[in-house]
Order: sequence, then C-alpha cells, then structure tokens
Amino acid sequence: MAGGDFSIRPAAVGDLQGLTTLYQHLNPTDPVLSAHMATERFCAILAQPGMTVLIGFAGEIAAATVTLVIVPNLTRNGASYALIENVVTHADHRKQGYAGKLIRHAIEEAWNVGCYKVMLLTGSKNPATLRFYENCGFMQDKTGYQIRRPS
Repeated sequence: MAGGDFSIRPAAVGDLQGLTTLYQHLNPTDPVLSAHMATERFCAILAQPGMTVLIGFAGEIAAATVTLVIVPNLTRNGASYALIENVVTHADHRKQGYAGKLIRHAIEEAWNVGCYKVMLLTGSKNPATLRFYENCGFMQDKTGYQIRRPS
C-alpha cells in the first residue's frame, strides 16, 4: 500500500495478535510469549497510566507500532517527559513511511500533554536507521547508558 490508507490509533484489547506479530519483526530471536503471558502483559500495558501503544494500520493490517510513555516529573517546572520505545514495522510494509508517521504522531501527543522532551534510544548502528531518527527530528546529542539484568 502506498500510504494513502494508513491510520493510527491507540492499541485496544483486540489488537494483541497484531502486536505480537509485529514484535516478531522487531526481535526475531526472542521467544514467542505464551498466550497467557502475552494477555497478562498486554492487560498491564493497557492499564498503565501514561503508557500508550500506538498502532499504524495499512487498511485493516497492523503494519507498524511504537510505544509512548509519558513520565510525570518534578523538575523542569513539573513538565513531563516522554520515551518512545519498541518502534517496529512489519517487514512486508517497510519503506512506506509508516514508522515515521507513528513517531511524529507520538511526538505530537507528547507535546499536546506538555512534555518538555521526547527521548528515544536505539541499539542500531545502521546509518540508515540513525538517519531515519534524525529525519524524525531527533538529535544525537546526549550519551545513553543502560544496564541489563544478568542472565
């Protein structure tokens, strides 16, 4: 699809299957969650204040998704900040601008609720991926750190 029939909305209860399919395109080596675990986690996500999973649909197909988290804050005059995570487009729908539309939509939602910044981390070193995020308005001007739980 050439992007004309593309819509964005927050995820709802009936979207779990489409999301789990999309997430297989994000981290293909991750184990598939059991139906019970996926349902439990998805219900927790839907109930989490300030957390929105946005889905972009090409027609009726869940083609791309991003997660937006709005974090209340006691600095910056109480202005919240936002995190964007789990950016993924189904392999069959890449290079059509869907992820960019979703990211710009998420940023606009963050601005609408008064966030003073939106952050996004990527583990990718691919110049095309980095250019993509820069084209969405992000600057690579901070140093990011992470720690992962030992296996």
